[in-house]
Amino acid sequence: MNLDFWKGKKVFLTGHTGFKGSWLSLWLKNLGVELTGYSIDLNSQKSFFNDANISDGMNSIIGDIRDLDFLKKSVTEAKPDIIIHMAAQALVRDSYNNPVETYSTNIMGTVNVFEAAKECDSVRSLVNITSDKCYENKEREKGYSEDEPMGGYDPYSSSKGCAEIVASAYRSSFFKPNINKIVMASARAGNVVGGGDWSKDRLIPDAIKSFYKNEAAIIRNPSAIRPWQFVLEPLRGYMMLAEKLYNGDYKYSSGWNFGPKNDDVRNVEWIIKNLSDKWGQNANWKYEKEESEILHEANYLKLDITKAENYLDWHPILNINETLELIIEWYKSFEAKENINKVSVNQIIKYQNLIK
Repeated sequence: MNLDFWKGKKVFLTGHTGFKGSWLSLWLKNLGVELTGYSIDLNSQKSFFNDANISDGMNSIIGDIRDLDFLKKSVTEAKPDIIIHMAAQALVRDSYNNPVETYSTNIMGTVNVFEAAKECDSVRSLVNITSDKCYENKEREKGYSEDEPMGGYDPYSSSKGCAEIVASAYRSSFFKPNINKIVMASARAGNVVGGGDWSKDRLIPDAIKSFYKNEAAIIRNPSAIRPWQFVLEPLRGYMMLAEKLYNGDYKYSSGWNFGPKNDDVRNVEWIIKNLSDKWGQNANWKYEKEESEILHEANYLKLDITKAENYLDWHPILNINETLELIIEWYKSFEAKENINKVSVNQIIKYQNLIK
């Protein structure tokens, strides 16, 4: 990863107020990027973006990616070199409650980003972020590779599979040599964890909220296995992809998986037990059976990262124990009312030193 590449680059980032978007915004600003973010209003809800004052030093636009005209206008005025598309309805449970919003945001929102990009002369690199859940999940132990079928049982997962199909069509139809100078790739990662995530119905944020209140964390699917990874790991992959695409190398114009090493793929029970042990202060958890039968959740999900390792030279740096320790450091610092922007930047710098 060439950190010097980013200095002075103009980047347009959708979903910059979300958990991953906030971390990427902080990282890009720290590297000297001229950053424009585009996201819906947070409605004053608790967020890492607000806690760390991430809007300082960037152009933060409140807008909906379903609003094509305003999105086009925003991209045209920003004149970005690189677009990273993260904006999404990102929760499985919410997709059951609001399937129309989920599909319109995750599919047509993605179409709108592509349309805005291809009409902007300055754009050279486009990274489309989807999810590990875009694959047709067959509940197998072997990790899914980039050439396997898209699918999805629930509205969220299927919307991400559809977004990948849209991306493939735009790559074939518009983002190719002699038609448009934009080079585009899709990135797939899942179960991204780290400090600053306050989302509901996610294991670690829900557990931390319980720990703060000295209550037992509620676990509903202890045997579910996920590719847990620290937030900066896939973000580094996205940035490495963006750099390759910017340099006009079409061999990187495809789908890419970013996940942990096989040894770090763990089930929910292992995660909550070790998180509780590391947290201390009588942190504990208990199992409660899922009441609703309509909500389906995969029991086994793992990605094959061979392609990223062999062709992008991207490799996971942190193991699962180091990841949990960084998470606890962040949330305990937050609890102690430390400067959370400084705490987060220090974690980024620490991670950059590990890259070197």
